[in-house]
Amino acid sequence: MAVPKKKTSRAKRDSRRSHDALTAPQYSKCPQCQEPKLPHRVCRHCGYYNGKEVIKIETPA
Repeated sequence: MAVPKKKTSRAKRDSRRSHDALTAPQYSKCPQCQEPKLPHRVCRHCGYYNGKEVIKIETPA
């Protein structure tokens, strides 16, 4: 069974973890209703994607 011979230094460990940070989702503005939405997804407020109504959004009564 192979085990590490030396302790991994803090610099080596931390540089390996440098790409592990989470980033906040980037929002774009819906061209139809100007609400924030995730890119490449249907707008949750108006149901439009790429200038076309893809889903029908029902307003709560």
